[in-house]
Amino acid sequence: MTQTSETDGTAGKSRANDEVWIVGATGRVGRGVTARLVARGLTVVPVGRSRERMVAAGTEAGLPGDAKVVIADSAERVADEIVRERPRVVVNTMGAFAATAPVIARACMPGGHYVDQANDVVAVDRLLALHDEAVRAGSTLVTGAGFGVLATEAVVAKLCEGRPTPHRVRVDAVGSVAVEAGVLGAALAASIVDALTAGGRQYENGRLVTSRLGADPQQLMFPDGESATSAGVASGELLAAHVVSGAPFVTATSALVPTAPLIRVLLPLLGRLLSVPTLRRLAVDRLGRAPVKAAPRPREHSWGHAVVEWADGTLHEGWLRAGDGMDFTADVTATVTELLARGVGTPGAWTPAAALGADLATTAGGTFVLDC
Repeated sequence: MTQTSETDGTAGKSRANDEVWIVGATGRVGRGVTARLVARGLTVVPVGRSRERMVAAGTEAGLPGDAKVVIADSAERVADEIVRERPRVVVNTMGAFAATAPVIARACMPGGHYVDQANDVVAVDRLLALHDEAVRAGSTLVTGAGFGVLATEAVVAKLCEGRPTPHRVRVDAVGSVAVEAGVLGAALAASIVDALTAGGRQYENGRLVTSRLGADPQQLMFPDGESATSAGVASGELLAAHVVSGAPFVTATSALVPTAPLIRVLLPLLGRLLSVPTLRRLAVDRLGRAPVKAAPRPREHSWGHAVVEWADGTLHEGWLRAGDGMDFTADVTATVTELLARGVGTPGAWTPAAALGADLATTAGGTFVLDC
């Protein structure tokens, strides 16, 4: 019989058990992380709204049919269950990270650890703002544990190793993802809408300032001979590149941003419209329900790219090559989670390479292609 968490009167205790909870375990990343962690021998507990869907997803991932699940229908309910049961690590794949990450991460403290795949400026910044609190609590919080953030952050870290602080950094993220048949899903829909409402951002003289969404379009030629276009966006990669390099001038682009001239003109207006709460909720709901057809990934590889320039004119460029961007995200999340569950990690709130080093990217299956 499937187990469900029960109140045990231990709310507030700091001693974590050996469980790893996967919030949103029925989604693509959640299923992938669950399967990887089960295969590595960790005690995995799916967390979500539907018992039936979680049992089915858990069975597919290698969990027994009578494995424990936790039923919770909101970030607040998830947090309540965490406080009661004290899992060692909680993996948040439910999306809407700007709202859900602080609630769930705080519930993990003291003593427990937290991982998510956030990649928008607001969500990443809010999680990193918990750094001092996490240090005091002895908890490690890692945000951006996926292709988004790590694929570019790790390249910047590699290019800056043993060198003085650079003057300027640009990072470009170009994922290649196979599409599963079904619906787009609420988590991805919320991420798309949040990117539009955030507009553009960049660092100038060390300050995060507003820029135009879709600015600085790039035509990127990859080391394997394929190519893609990208354009400016406010992203977690931007924050991570600034933190890991210390550069006063940082820009970030993504292949997810349309580069057609007419669409780029309309993006700021669309972002302003979607910033109205009622319109945002409607857009996320409609977009999340939009049907999608199965399709192969458009390119063989996903690429993270960075160009780092120093004040004396020295310039270095590098790439991180990965396979399917979603599969790489599941590999990164699983690797970070396993390390935290086994006691590796420093208390605080971090991006992935800052927490566990740039070579985390190769441990998760990526390959560096550097000019130095």
